Amino acid sequence: MSVFFPIPLGRSSSVQQKMNQWARVAALLGSLGVGLGLLTGCGPGSKDPANTTPQDIAQVGVVVLQPQDQALQTTLPGRVRAFQMAEVRPQVGGIIQKQLFTEGALVRQGQALYQIDATLLQANLSSAQAALAKAQASFERQQLQAQRSAQLVKIAAISAQQDEDTQAAARIAQAEVQAARASVQMAQTNLRYARIEAPIAGRISLSNVTPGALVTANQSTALTEVVQIDPMYVDFTQSTAQLLQLQRDWAAGRYEKLDASSMPIALQLEDGSAYPHVGKLQFSGLMVNPSMGTVTLRAVVPNPDGQLLPGMFAQAVLPTGMASGALLIPQQAVTRDATGRASVLVVQDREGQKIAVQRTVQLAQAVGNQWLVESGVQAGDMVVVEGFQRFKPGDRVDPQTMPAQRPAAAAVDPQAAAAALRSALERQP
Repeated sequence: MSVFFPIPLGRSSSVQQKMNQWARVAALLGSLGVGLGLLTGCGPGSKDPANTTPQDIAQVGVVVLQPQDQALQTTLPGRVRAFQMAEVRPQVGGIIQKQLFTEGALVRQGQALYQIDATLLQANLSSAQAALAKAQASFERQQLQAQRSAQLVKIAAISAQQDEDTQAAARIAQAEVQAARASVQMAQTNLRYARIEAPIAGRISLSNVTPGALVTANQSTALTEVVQIDPMYVDFTQSTAQLLQLQRDWAAGRYEKLDASSMPIALQLEDGSAYPHVGKLQFSGLMVNPSMGTVTLRAVVPNPDGQLLPGMFAQAVLPTGMASGALLIPQQAVTRDATGRASVLVVQDREGQKIAVQRTVQLAQAVGNQWLVESGVQAGDMVVVEGFQRFKPGDRVDPQTMPAQRPAAAAVDPQAAAAALRSALERQP
């Protein structure tokens, strides 16, 4: 760009005056050029890393990578199910006289829930008892006749045919006594069924009938339900792709396989809060759901406070293995380029100078707020975690060791957690 300075020239200006004016313009342009050169020489791009003064070296926070045994875990969507659930139905017909429980309360096994009008059932029992008494009297008479007939046939007082008929009649009378006794037992059982009892211990649901309602034996509609809520089942699903990858890691020796019988299961409720009690893995499914490509696992979880309810969504956090000599990098130390490739800045010692260099890393999985690294760094490397804005790769830095971070669970948005769970399980039967 050229600079133009207009020079007023009068009609009577002499040649000498014109030359003086051009000289002053040249001097002014020279001073401007020197100033621009000084300004350019003072810019940030002119700093030579080799000539950096101690005051210009950026202080950065680093962590020194140390191998450690790290337990790996995975989070799977699940649903809470009752440990036991029993539908209460009448085994005899009649009119409901009383409801003997409070809806929603805890009931014990064998506790009376309903009382059916037992008038007819008591009459049937009395009739059966009378029939038994009649059968016993007839049997006693036939038994005496059979004893006399056995004596008479010995002295040929009666024929053998008559004796055989008498003995058969006695046996028939004995069978009638047994049949009558069975009828009495059935009538007693029906009378006992008039008092409907809880088949299991647990929390009882709403009643579907009220006193005065007519019920029939083995009807399709349940009177109420009893649910055992301590402990509870939690059924969660794992994709076959995750399962296959985990099996390959076990086979390759990258992770140590944990004993499933002692595997602890931690729960995270759908509002994002942690459940205070730890469960245990009980069952691992052998069949794959063909529509979803998942296998079902089941855990048994204590529920002494009744916080878990059947049908509730939850996330199951379970360990998948143990990584021996694992290297963990804080997540804030990892950057990615446009292709998604991960890299970190590592401080290296070059001829007594600390230089920050960029290094590509291969990440395995997230462990809380850190990354488990497969390759790219090694034990003892100083990885930069703070002060990125103060330098660029290739600059000298002053590393300041930061305290080692412990893997911490990432914060969970309650609404996002609930939405993710329902989205994952909306097709689960």
